[in-house]
Amino acid sequence: MISQNQQNLSDITKQCLLAKSYSCDDLNQRGENGDTPLMKATREGFYAVVQELISLGVDINARNNDGNNALWFAWFGNHFDLMNLLLAAHINIDNQNDNGATVLMYAASAGKTEVVNLLLQHHPNINLKNLDDFKAIDFASNVEVLRILKNASKSYL
Repeated sequence: MISQNQQNLSDITKQCLLAKSYSCDDLNQRGENGDTPLMKATREGFYAVVQELISLGVDINARNNDGNNALWFAWFGNHFDLMNLLLAAHINIDNQNDNGATVLMYAASAGKTEVVNLLLQHHPNINLKNLDDFKAIDFASNVEVLRILKNASKSYL
């Protein structure tokens, strides 16, 4: 018997899931390190698969064993298009992982100006602190990111 999910999945998504040892019956299944199919597809830059999984109603805010959601994987993989897709689908932009870090903090520490600008367009909480009591602005690794975050801080007042 074919499940409802299997009937709705495209061939490319089925192949992607099966290649990563996920079931086509449970689209929120946890794999290695608690990663979901959405996280794996995001990490690998499979836009069509991510888009399909979102449209099928997967848990977009699922967190892996480290507390990261799919937005972290999009940032980590430099998949700007997937960041836009996930943000448009209302992923939790303020997700804090097990270290209390957000994607904005990571982007600031890596000097990813474009990512910082993109995230700020979606109004993250720039005052969140990690476990060491640091905000995103404290992680700014270049002058441009520091300037952007300072200006954002002023507009939040």
